[in-house]
Amino acid sequence: MRLAVIGCGYVGLVTGGCLGYAGHEVVATDVDAGRIAMLQAGKLPIYEPGLEVVVEKATKAGRLRFTGDAAEAILASDAIFICVGTPPLESGAADLSAIDNVARQIAAASRSPKLVIEKSTVPAQTGAQLQRALDVYGRRGEATFRVASNPEFLREGTAVADFFHPDRIVVGVEGADAERQLREIYKPILEGTFSCPIHDGHCPAVAAPVFMVTTIASAELIKHASNSFLGLKISYANVIADLCERLGANVEEVTRAVGLDPRIGPQFLSAGLGFGGFCLPKDIQAFLHLAEGLGVNFRLLREAEIVNQRRVDQFLDKVRRALWVVKDKQVGALGLAFKPNTDDIRFAPGIEVVRRMDAEGAIVCASDPVAIERARLALQGTGVKLMPDPYDVARGAEALLLLTEWREYRDLDWERIHAQMARPLVLDGRNMLSRDKMRAIGFEYHSFGRPDVHSKVSLGSH
Repeated sequence: MRLAVIGCGYVGLVTGGCLGYAGHEVVATDVDAGRIAMLQAGKLPIYEPGLEVVVEKATKAGRLRFTGDAAEAILASDAIFICVGTPPLESGAADLSAIDNVARQIAAASRSPKLVIEKSTVPAQTGAQLQRALDVYGRRGEATFRVASNPEFLREGTAVADFFHPDRIVVGVEGADAERQLREIYKPILEGTFSCPIHDGHCPAVAAPVFMVTTIASAELIKHASNSFLGLKISYANVIADLCERLGANVEEVTRAVGLDPRIGPQFLSAGLGFGGFCLPKDIQAFLHLAEGLGVNFRLLREAEIVNQRRVDQFLDKVRRALWVVKDKQVGALGLAFKPNTDDIRFAPGIEVVRRMDAEGAIVCASDPVAIERARLALQGTGVKLMPDPYDVARGAEALLLLTEWREYRDLDWERIHAQMARPLVLDGRNMLSRDKMRAIGFEYHSFGRPDVHSKVSLGSH
């Protein structure tokens, strides 16, 4: 099929690249001229495992191209994926100005019927407003528009694998024609008729994805409901960790047992610094704003948000208690991306930690396997020193902070690091290392919800 993708960020690039790789003809566009120039030169503006191969092969096969002319992409397509940003406003509501601008572009440029697909995460009832904008600004008699919602469930770091091996594909439609077109678009995924770029033809045995057809309003609500529930699980695990610290219990033992219950499951029950990135915090805020505007009491979700916002404060309290005086002490930080296998630092707890350590007068050195350049821009004006080598970060440090659970950091030579540090103190914000192993090497080691086995149980506040 002939498809257009408007917006070449994380969602748009993965969507456009994977659809082109799967056999469709895709034209992708973006308002950022520099980004389009980079893509036309064969370079990616983001780090995402597997995406470079997908984009390169789709481009060489002539099934994916990039243009800065949105009208060109619109005219060349039968279906259009809207993948533009919907950042949060100060009120918590999603900023839909980019969606509105795209609707005007589509309406003005179209000369034939179009299926317009919301891929961006948007609040419920956006589809109705999008349909109205297309009808109002469209050229009467020259083009007709059908709107559909197709929320994305792509996790940064595994987005390409998630696209080709989804557990469900949700489409919100009104009418059989839109459903038929979306089934055709996703036919290679539903039938498995593609050569998987991630598993080299040896894909794990998984159930075929569920193709779930809903109303547009339900589809729009599903993404917010899913992400908000994941945020609830993470915050719940973090509250359990706080209880464990006060009672001398081990949060990993508790959450492992809880996760063995098939009604609950083990995922998103890891205690630590809390969630970051662009999706969960933004979607929770938008969901709260939507509920409150409709008079629905969603205090449960508000409390989960508050728990998450406090995690950095609690981690910094641990650092202060361990160091006593922070000012003028050298502190190393490993991990700046909000999660491993991505260079995304938006709302990343690690960025907030090093920024605040720097503000308190610490001499901060930090590293990340792929996010250093993005972090350099975010940390302009601070004294934070960025280094590619984690061993250089640890050398001479009086404390080493683990802020992102990169596999590279788990596999470091920790005996070498112990010998290099001025004081062998590690504060693990992700509970990624073995407490017993670190203490056997000789580290003073602190984490979340895994108290010292020799510590006294305290019911008081920390």
